[in-house]
Amino acid sequence: QVQLVESGGASVQTGSSLILSCAASGFTFSSTCMGWFRQVSGKAREGIAIDHFGHTTYAESVKGRFTISRDNAKKTLYLQMSSLNPEDTGMYYCARARYDGECPLETSFFMSWGQGTQVTVSS
Repeated sequence: QVQLVESGGASVQTGSSLILSCAASGFTFSSTCMGWFRQVSGKAREGIAIDHFGHTTYAESVKGRFTISRDNAKKTLYLQMSSLNPEDTGMYYCARARYDGECPLETSFFMSWGQGTQVTVSS
């Protein structure tokens, strides 16, 4: 059974850093494109970053501030976040790619969403 469990969210102040983790199980993590997504209440879920066998893609809003990485031995996906600002507030989810091959930063290409971890950035 596929399971993704996010953790690491917190309430922080502008300029802070956080590291989110996503523990994966039930599928071959090492050969799966993985992504981080963010959803603000009342808005659509948006792609933040993906890791496709070491090739990473970021949303423009987080480039240079966020870093996605993975530890295949631990079956864990990470999102290092720095210089956080209030616009980064939201529920953060990890997900696995729906298909082999192409893996764009689009929610429709992902599935098996975790329960999310809340990040709140105050000014």
